[in-house]
Formats: sequence, C-alpha cells, structure tokens
Amino acid sequence: MDNQAEVREFLMSRRAKIAPEQVGLPTGVNRRVAGLRRTEVATLAGVSVEYYAKLERGAIGGASSSVLDALARALNLDDTERTHLFDLARAADGVPLSGRPRRRATKNAVSRPSLHWVLSTITDGVAFVRDQHQDLLATNELGRAFYSQLIGDGGLTPNLARFQFLDPASRDFYPDWDLFAGMCVAIMRAEAGRDTNDKVLQDLVGELSTRSDTFRRLWGAHDVRTHGSGTKRFNHPVVGELTLAYEELIITADPGFVLMVYTAEPGSPSAERLRLLASWAATRIGAAEPR
Repeated sequence: MDNQAEVREFLMSRRAKIAPEQVGLPTGVNRRVAGLRRTEVATLAGVSVEYYAKLERGAIGGASSSVLDALARALNLDDTERTHLFDLARAADGVPLSGRPRRRATKNAVSRPSLHWVLSTITDGVAFVRDQHQDLLATNELGRAFYSQLIGDGGLTPNLARFQFLDPASRDFYPDWDLFAGMCVAIMRAEAGRDTNDKVLQDLVGELSTRSDTFRRLWGAHDVRTHGSGTKRFNHPVVGELTLAYEELIITADPGFVLMVYTAEPGSPSAERLRLLASWAATRIGAAEPR
C-alpha cells in the first residue's frame, strides 16, 4: 500500500469529520469544505499551515511524537485512530513496531498442541483463533458448530471478511450486517497501518474491493478500530437468535493472532441456545463416527 496516500486520505477523512463548533471554532458562512479547513487544523495543532499541508500530502516521515500528538488532539482522534497515525508515521520512517522487525506469525503455529488444548478447555463458549488477515485458523468444538456455514466441508481456509462481503448467508447470520461490515473493514484498516508491506492483506483488500461495492466504500472511509470487547447479535440457522458478549485476547507467541471468545449471559435464552447448539454438534459428531 502507498504510505503517502494512506496518510493523506486518513488525515483528510478525519479533518472532514469534525464540525468547527466541536473544537470551539465559529461555523461561519460560505464554507467550501466538509469539516475543518487545513488552516484551522494547523492552528489547533500549533504548527504552520505550510507544515500541516506537507503532512496532509503524505510527507509524514520525520514528524516528531509531539507533532503527531498535537495532530491527534486537533483532529479529536480516539486511541485506535491515534495508534494508526503513529503506525503510519513509523512506516514512513522505515521503523517497524517496537523499533524492531515484526516477527511474522505462520499458520504452522495453529498446529501447536497447547493452543488446541486451550481451545478444547472452553466448552460453554465459542472460541476460535484468527489472524490479521481475518482467516479462521482454529476453533473449539462449539466454534465449529457456530461457524458451520463459514467453515463448510473443508478446503480453503475460512475467512471472516470473505464470508461477510461475498457470501449471501452472512446477511442472515448477522442481523446487524451493516454494523458488522463496518467493524470488519475498520479492523482490517488498523492492521494495514501496522504492516504496510503485508502482501496477503493487500491481496485480500484488492479482491474484496473488486467484488464488493460495500467493502470498497467502507475501505475508502479510512475508519479504524480494534475489536476488544462488546456484544453482538447472531442468527444461527440451527438455534436461532443469539446475543453474545465477546472478548479478544492477544496471542503473544504469535504476532497477529488473536483468540476470540463469545459467551452468553448465564441463565439467559442465549445461554440455553448455546447449550442446544453444543448438543447438536455432539450429535452430529457422534453420527459421523464409524461404528
């Protein structure tokens, strides 16, 4: 990905989102730009208009931490957006994360027995490992049942982003499809900022941009986010509607890999439906075993 273009479009998109009154500036009349003007951002950040214009053209290499912090404050960036800005600046300077080359995880890591032991100990929730490319690499038994539409009968590695944007079944599986779509793209945007030379991610973005108008539009918005924790709704074809809390756990042994766990509130209808799904999965596995 073109780092200068990424910086330019990110800064422009953030500037366009801020109304003057949000930062204590008069609205005025005859404003020809959405959001703030370059001069206003420069003033808020305490830099010259010429220097800010240079940064917004994508020439962010060499910008100090204090300047980047000032920009983040001027543009009202949240923590994820601020991190993304610093990631893009590091990439422009040729400095990897943490000041050292980022050790790439390999998919051989999912063959590590201890990782599967951890997954198998989670019996009341959906647990799976995904990488920075949205590949679903390993699941527990309940996770295989939960994502049965996505996993299918094997073959290609299941990919959460391809399922989201290219499989019509995702529209039924995700009742809040538009919300999920925005989250998926924003997470991928943040990953792209962390490693601008990730060709696998670049190829995935190119594929989805070509095949999905929605993905292309959301990618162009330059929104970023981390997954973290929260609540999501699902409509499973076997057990129906589920409202599940999720937690994202970083797997430090494998950079780029995360362990996602979905659980239901104890005693809730969703908890009962997860138990039904587990029973269905056990029955299906039992029927498939040789007699």
